[in-house]
Amino acid sequence: MTKEYKTITEISGPLMFLEKTEPVGYGELVHINLPDGTTKRGQVLDTSADVVAVQVFEGTGGLNEESGVVFSGETIKLPVSKDMLGRILSGSGEPLDGGPRIVPEDRVDVNGASMNPYSRMPPEDFIQTGISTIDGTNTLVRGQKLPIFSGSGLPHNEIALQIARQAKVPGSEEPFAVVFAAMGITNEEAQYFMEDFEKTGALERAVVFLNLADDPAVERIITPRMALTAAEYLAYEHDMHVLVILTDITNYCEALRQMGAAREEVPGRRGYPGYMYTDLASLYERAGVIKGRKGSVTQFSILTMPGDDITHPIPDLSGYITEGQIVVSRELHMKGIYPPINVLPSLSRLMNSGIGDGKTRDDHKAVSDQMYAGYAEGRDLRGLVAIVGKEALSDRDQKILEFADLFEDRFVRQGRDEDRSIEDTLQVGWDILSELPEALLTRIDNKYIDKYHPAHKSN
Repeated sequence: MTKEYKTITEISGPLMFLEKTEPVGYGELVHINLPDGTTKRGQVLDTSADVVAVQVFEGTGGLNEESGVVFSGETIKLPVSKDMLGRILSGSGEPLDGGPRIVPEDRVDVNGASMNPYSRMPPEDFIQTGISTIDGTNTLVRGQKLPIFSGSGLPHNEIALQIARQAKVPGSEEPFAVVFAAMGITNEEAQYFMEDFEKTGALERAVVFLNLADDPAVERIITPRMALTAAEYLAYEHDMHVLVILTDITNYCEALRQMGAAREEVPGRRGYPGYMYTDLASLYERAGVIKGRKGSVTQFSILTMPGDDITHPIPDLSGYITEGQIVVSRELHMKGIYPPINVLPSLSRLMNSGIGDGKTRDDHKAVSDQMYAGYAEGRDLRGLVAIVGKEALSDRDQKILEFADLFEDRFVRQGRDEDRSIEDTLQVGWDILSELPEALLTRIDNKYIDKYHPAHKSN
């Protein structure tokens, strides 16, 4: 029989301290029975010979020395089932959609099993998001972790929902699912997410976890682990290919900082805990493809850079762990361009593994390189024009300058519901490249110019 202890000595913020009366494990799940008959849940944060520190998920309001504490002897587990698809759950896995509780096929530890590096397969299958700046120049590959670096007030949530609706592996009949986890969002944003998923029908193949801004910070730390646990279950037990979208990692890190302060830990850079790198890695590294398993987990993590500062600890550490980044630009957003993705600082380190003949198209790399080079030079020329004026430019430079405008207006800009296939994306690329003299297409092999250039195709 499980014992109940009434040995609480101190309550501080989201933490509760009690005198240790039995050996307990780190991360163990705790049930707290309040005097009014309600129950709260917590998790063991720290344990010593004398004192146990417990973080309380629902907040410590109403707790006092009369509250009874029961140690469950197990870690936090998520009840999982294929019936999770189509459901909207809270950050701790409780139904928010008015539906019944999930009848579990299994209960899985939310911390997941670490993936042996030897058993990882190199990612190589192209995922089509329908967004040209990602598919064409920063391609997402199945099993990759590719964060979106954004800023406050930029449309990263719209981009996330568009990816959730449109993502697919072209030509593949394999089951594809989306796990969407939102952390620290407002009620308004939560309604927006739920309505979009239900209205567009994307909910049928999705599991949604919503942790609201007024939910306890402690729950925010569990939410992404819940989502990744659901994704791993669907991927490795039901052979599905799962895209996990986590928004907003910055809110997650703020919750880590808040918990660190409550525990009176020595802070690291800008007050964040010194172990934030390891903690973020424990989330990001749960993406991948495992040898001998049919399913896969791919991650899109969205983080808003405080003050648009890409050197801030959160984007800085994320960049070390992940395989590139997609950067959302305030400058493009101010021009009214959607999606405002700046391809120049963006990078997908696994792009070359997922493109080319048999995967996307044989000319993909060459077209991407040529557009990138032209746009980069055109952006530089804009700075020069501001100093010397457009008339001082040579004919060649004026063509490159016009190309940069065309690139933003026709390649980057697209509708919020516009789902471009990779063929459409490459066709738009060729259409704008055809505005340049062929002599300037130095990064494209002549065989591709003969095969795909509009001027040659019409002959």
